[in-house]
Amino acid sequence: MNVVDIGTGAIRAGTSVLYASLGELIAERAGVVNLGTEGSMLGGALGAFAVTVWSGNPWLGALAGGLFGAALALIHAFLVISRKANALASGLTVMFFAIGLTSFLGRGFVNKQINGFEPIAIPFLSKIPFVGPLLFQHDGLTYISILLVPILWFLIFKTRIGVILRATGEREEVVYTYGFSPKVIRYCAVMAGGFLAGIGGAQLSTAYTHTWVENMTQGKGIVAVALVIFAAWRPAKALLGAYLFGGAQALQLVIQQQGYDISPFLLFMTPYVITLLALYLVARKQRSQMPEGLSKVFTGAGGG
Repeated sequence: MNVVDIGTGAIRAGTSVLYASLGELIAERAGVVNLGTEGSMLGGALGAFAVTVWSGNPWLGALAGGLFGAALALIHAFLVISRKANALASGLTVMFFAIGLTSFLGRGFVNKQINGFEPIAIPFLSKIPFVGPLLFQHDGLTYISILLVPILWFLIFKTRIGVILRATGEREEVVYTYGFSPKVIRYCAVMAGGFLAGIGGAQLSTAYTHTWVENMTQGKGIVAVALVIFAAWRPAKALLGAYLFGGAQALQLVIQQQGYDISPFLLFMTPYVITLLALYLVARKQRSQMPEGLSKVFTGAGGG
């Protein structure tokens, strides 16, 4: 098995999950869990693919995908923040709504062809043995996702905006002393999370597969939510978790291509099983680092 191929596949397959994980991380830092991330990814995948078909511009498609994802997240935000609905039930409702909506609206886009994102080899760096093909021959959305990790870390932990965001998820009364509304901040955080999840869906349809099929995310949004726990609500660890999932998916594809006599159903399970094992190993340790506002969701003390 070619290690470079698996590593490259891990990054390409993990990018959509990385976007969604980073988006969910923002929402959870503000104290809101959004299981509807799966729905935002699906909406983003369809929105990006449709606009790319119509316009021929995948960047415009990616923007549309992000906006579609944010719109679905807004539904969740309204139900949880304004109407005090249970966050888990609301997220699942939005997810199933998105599955039905995209299946209906996406019927005309099955088997359509697009000129989507293609790998861009960065001059000089892409020629470095081993490292070049692994890190410097990807599509534009993948490069942006990698740059987003340190940017988001800086914003969360080194800026006033980050302090306010974290305070909203920990002690909302502190936010009032800064003169801000926790409700407004949570709305912004959830919609920003939905926007990034939508971009993740856009990467899946316009860069990774160049196709649209019904329910093409196949649970990646749920995995992204789980990986936020694995990452202890930190962007760099979210990147590692996303690439772990992507690596398992890439390994699955390599095994199939090599023609090993293994059940395809077992191979399909592999990325999700590995993610579950990783979560099992770190979940207890990471729970102590959970934003206090999230504990209300999991204990049933509040909607989010």
